[in-house]
Amino acid sequence: MALADKIQKLASDYHKDVVEIRRHIHANPELSFEEFETAKYISSQLKNIGVKHEVGVADTGIVAIIDGKNPDTKTVALRADMDALPIVEANDVDYKSKNEGVMHACGHDVHSSSLLGVAKILHQVKGDFEGRVKLIFQPGEERMPGGASKMIAEGVLKNPKPKTILGQHVMPFIDVGKVGFRSGLYMASADEIYVTVKGKGGHAAMPHLNIDPVLIASNIIVSLQQIVSRFASPTIPSVLSFGKVIADGATNVIPNEVYLEGTFRTFDEKWRAEAHDRMKGIAEDMARSMGGSVDFNIVKGYPALINNEEVTQVAKSNAIDYLGKENVEDIGMWLAAEDFAYYSQEMPACFYRLGTRNEAKGITSSVHTPTFNIDENALEVGMGLMTYLAIKELGN
Repeated sequence: MALADKIQKLASDYHKDVVEIRRHIHANPELSFEEFETAKYISSQLKNIGVKHEVGVADTGIVAIIDGKNPDTKTVALRADMDALPIVEANDVDYKSKNEGVMHACGHDVHSSSLLGVAKILHQVKGDFEGRVKLIFQPGEERMPGGASKMIAEGVLKNPKPKTILGQHVMPFIDVGKVGFRSGLYMASADEIYVTVKGKGGHAAMPHLNIDPVLIASNIIVSLQQIVSRFASPTIPSVLSFGKVIADGATNVIPNEVYLEGTFRTFDEKWRAEAHDRMKGIAEDMARSMGGSVDFNIVKGYPALINNEEVTQVAKSNAIDYLGKENVEDIGMWLAAEDFAYYSQEMPACFYRLGTRNEAKGITSSVHTPTFNIDENALEVGMGLMTYLAIKELGN
């Protein structure tokens, strides 16, 4: 039996088990860097399979090793994240979140369960490939500084050192059964912006006696849109958005301060640094011109995610072999961010998308929403394809 056929059969055989694993993880979500029970569960599953692994990496991370023949010839790493989001789930399903206000709304339950499926398949076919596969179950993707950076600092990419690393992520805009690839720049850097606009509060009926921070903050928000519309090169996609504005006054009270939170995303490090300086300068000048002041703090987040051209093209070609050309798509740049980017800064990497959409079943919600869900047939595709890509990347 050809290797692809063997893997596809095993993925089909293990599909029911992996669905149950996914549903357990989905029903018991934990926030970033709090994935203690999730880690215990994943460790128990690895023990059941018979896969050696290390727990407690970056507190809740797990690293597993599966050796094929001649394991020292080459190592490939596969990564899945484990954390959930602070969202109240609105899905009416048997495996709905039991932890009120916490939900696997970004598919990390899919990533972890799929990687456990990969472990099950690799364990069965370890006599069919040469080299070693390192499985990384990572905490804290959703919260800075990101679990990837912490695991890297604790040596996850050493002893043994992988030659390449692969990761997959659910994509609700791609139909189940299909996957998407992009070489080069794929996902944006992400910075968090925290701003306090300071004025002088007082009675709203006497604004001439006050320094209105609400008006100053409004002008700052509008003026900062110049960063993208007038200063960014059209060849460098960028986004600046403010999602939180707190002016704790009243109908007749102008507050002393207004608090803002936002995000800035782009793909070029030189422009990223320039934009930071321009944002601070515009905000400070605007506040000063209106009699107030501003504390403008930018927390630098994840870098841009770069998919290695050669590794990604090879992975795409192998995906076509495994799934058929009609099920492998080219995808565009994505202004969301991912801490897998840290791995891509360290070694050749490929981060691809796993289709989870099924309009006929009403499964169309985007990630980070209370109604996000997947067509669970994606689990069979996810674990089978990732196994095949890893073995082919090892040169088998």
